[in-house]
Amino acid sequence: MNFKALNAAVVVCGALVCSGAGAKELTIGFSQIGSESGWRAAETTVSKAEAKKRNINFKIADAQQKQENQIRAIRSFIAQGVDAIFLAPVVATGWNAVLREAKEAKIPVVLLDRDIDPSGKDLYLTAVTSDSVHEGKVAGEWLVKTVGSKSCNVVELQGTVGASVAANRKKGFEQGIAGHANLKIVRSQTGDFTRAKGKEVMESFIKADGGGKSICAVYAHNDDMMVGAIQAMKEAGLKPGSDVLTVSIDAVPDIFKAMAAGEANATVELTPDMAGPAFDAVIAYKTKGTTPPKWIQTVSKLYTGADNPQAVYESKKDLGY
Repeated sequence: MNFKALNAAVVVCGALVCSGAGAKELTIGFSQIGSESGWRAAETTVSKAEAKKRNINFKIADAQQKQENQIRAIRSFIAQGVDAIFLAPVVATGWNAVLREAKEAKIPVVLLDRDIDPSGKDLYLTAVTSDSVHEGKVAGEWLVKTVGSKSCNVVELQGTVGASVAANRKKGFEQGIAGHANLKIVRSQTGDFTRAKGKEVMESFIKADGGGKSICAVYAHNDDMMVGAIQAMKEAGLKPGSDVLTVSIDAVPDIFKAMAAGEANATVELTPDMAGPAFDAVIAYKTKGTTPPKWIQTVSKLYTGADNPQAVYESKKDLGY
């Protein structure tokens, strides 16, 4: 190869690296919480698609909602020498030791969907999440606006105890209804983010209320619990969406199906594409040394029956939920 040709090859190679082609060499491990909800399954599907777009070797470990499984997976990724680790933490605490091990191995960790409570924020590169306090607040404000001055007893289906997103969605909702004494949370219990548990807990709420006649509204920390609660209300002879108002979070296809049937009223969207921005942050960090902001916030949106729920359902039904 003559000098002119060699120089041209070097220029082309440099251009490829600068354009992100270096991502072909990246291997990233993802400790996913599990598939406890439709949203979680969609996040996994969308994450795989976003990795494929960028030619990233993507390894997913399903923790089945157990922190010990996630810690084991992270240590396995460290032993394999991956280029980065994505973590969707099942709970907020208990990560310091294993994240310190990743840092000592010079493997950046990116949090997806949920934040954690380490002693120092230096234990991870960035967190790609929605503002879950804001999500809860949007849900609360919608209920305030919808109910008006009417007295309203609210029952709350909480997410997994100890999960930051559950604590934040509860906090946000309470902020949203603050100052409106006519709205009162009369019962609150965890449904573990699952349909089955959401149905079970709603059945207990209805029974404790003597048939649920005094329940004005249900607030669920995710749509799957709400879908379970809707089933419980129907079996009890109540009409969800009219007798009892519903507002939940995530915007999964089935809640739009319920909304189109008049059995649900509102949901706040949590986009399943957390991995796309995370991949871009890691690629920029690895190829250009660009340190991302500590928090990359995703966009949320309130959907109601005015947003053509059947059309939204059609647009989302094949995303893997």
